[in-house]
Amino acid sequence: MEAESEPYVRLATLRTLHRVVADLNAARSLAGTLQAVVEGAVSGMGFDAAAVSLVRPDGDLVIAAVWELQETGCGGPGVLLGQVGSRESWERLLNVGEHWGTLRFVPYDRGWAIAPDIPSWTGDGPMPRDETDWHPADVLLAPMYSPGGELLGVLSVDRPRNGKRPGAWTREALEMFSLQASIAIGNARLRAEMQRALARLEKEQQALRASEESFRQAFEYAPSGMAITELHGMQRGKLSRVNDALCRLLGRPRAVLRRQSFADLVHPEDRALLDRTSAEGGRAELRLSRRDGSYLWVCLRNSVVADASEGPRFLLTHVEDIEDRKRHELQLAHRASHDALTGLPNGAELRTRLSLRLCTLPQGPGGAAAYGTAALGGANVPLGDSLGAALGLAPGPDLEAALGADLAVHGYGVPDGYGPQVLGSPYGYDHVHAVVPDAAAPDAPQPGAPAKGLAVIFCDLDGFKSINDRFGHNAGDAVLVEVARRLQHVVREGDTVARLGGDEFVVLADNIGRDEAKDLAGRLRTAVIPPMRIDGRAMRVGVSLGIGWAGCGMSIEEVLHTADELMYVEKRSRGGSSRGARGPQHGGGPRSHRRAG
Repeated sequence: MEAESEPYVRLATLRTLHRVVADLNAARSLAGTLQAVVEGAVSGMGFDAAAVSLVRPDGDLVIAAVWELQETGCGGPGVLLGQVGSRESWERLLNVGEHWGTLRFVPYDRGWAIAPDIPSWTGDGPMPRDETDWHPADVLLAPMYSPGGELLGVLSVDRPRNGKRPGAWTREALEMFSLQASIAIGNARLRAEMQRALARLEKEQQALRASEESFRQAFEYAPSGMAITELHGMQRGKLSRVNDALCRLLGRPRAVLRRQSFADLVHPEDRALLDRTSAEGGRAELRLSRRDGSYLWVCLRNSVVADASEGPRFLLTHVEDIEDRKRHELQLAHRASHDALTGLPNGAELRTRLSLRLCTLPQGPGGAAAYGTAALGGANVPLGDSLGAALGLAPGPDLEAALGADLAVHGYGVPDGYGPQVLGSPYGYDHVHAVVPDAAAPDAPQPGAPAKGLAVIFCDLDGFKSINDRFGHNAGDAVLVEVARRLQHVVREGDTVARLGGDEFVVLADNIGRDEAKDLAGRLRTAVIPPMRIDGRAMRVGVSLGIGWAGCGMSIEEVLHTADELMYVEKRSRGGSSRGARGPQHGGGPRSHRRAG
């Protein structure tokens, strides 16, 4: 082709290119297109052999098509078909070759660049007499890219029929041919993907129909409750579909449940938990109401059924009956936190309740109650407005997000029914310090002097050891049970009566003044002293009382020790007998700081 005049070469090149491109476009399958590429390179571009290495999904290149003008039999380029070379080795080879436009020419003296894992074949041919002749080990590569620049494959050509290295027009024709080949390969891949997609779609539609029927049967006949909740429209949140198991579980007919939502059925105390449960993958253990007015412990598990184009469609909820397990868990928790004999909170529970009211940080100026602090970077800073100022945030969602789980906020999360919780800030971050009331102003507020506080009344029975010694432990147990009942009958609603161990009881009375605490101690003494009839015998015990006060900055042991010591001061002043502790079998033995007296 190069020996002819330039106009003839141009015209011949265009004609050849037109013909081979037409052949490329006539192919319908990917395999047919690849074969048309190598045949076009051989028949139309003036080479004796050609091969296409196609990029696989894993990135490596596999020789997918080979063609030579005249097959040489065993040992020809056809033996390369199906062999794989790594992407890394091919990229290195393309970078080493001489740049002929988009082509890469690797002369025989750079054969070292052909890595061992790249399939290669060196044909027969005369050795070159000058630098324009083709060497049998020369390599000419035409990379083929998608419109987006992704490598689709590499066209390799060998043995120009004129024995010369390709000239300018042949190179340009090969560049244009490789460009058209890349388009044809991309189109063939697209057609193949569309055909596979159509086949998959048909299978998916069949599978969808089967899946819908399976879902219907699984939903309707599931042994546990199932419900579908609407996520959009006027019926948002309503139960649009329920199965028979859920109807039996809640004792409600299907028609009634379909007019309700889980928010209508949940126990009022569990409403916040239901609201916090996320839709996707949400899980919550809560109580749902039954038709008879009772509540049943269930476990809700949510999953969103979504459409690829429309997004979430509805919420599928699995409702499992956990009443027996929950009852057992609550029993175990109660046993761990309550005395087995009297049913009162035990020493561990007493310390837990104290810890919810006490913090280890210093209180605000002047003993202000609504003053709180948080641990921030090793420094103590005021909460509420002061914390917002320290963070550069105004009270609101930003401050709420900044606190999160990163700030150790003290005094937060006091359970309902036990003392003041968290006051002062609309976002609930200010801790109310427990402050010891001023003895000079026991019941009347004065500037800087709190009138009420957290009283800790230590109670130790007098004469209990003699009952144990004379009548036995069974009688002693009965006395302890009766004393516990009497103490509970006397205290205010919200106060805590705990059995610390042996014959020791502790009363926590929050938001109480000094005179009120003395009156409460007197009522406790009055309740314990009257004789009690045990096994037909009249038995009597006394009680020594010590009123201590708990304040933030004090440790729990310090609070209990102070009340204990004050109780012993009273016992000695009244000439009380030595304490008769029952021992560990009744909730724990005496503490190390106790002494006989």
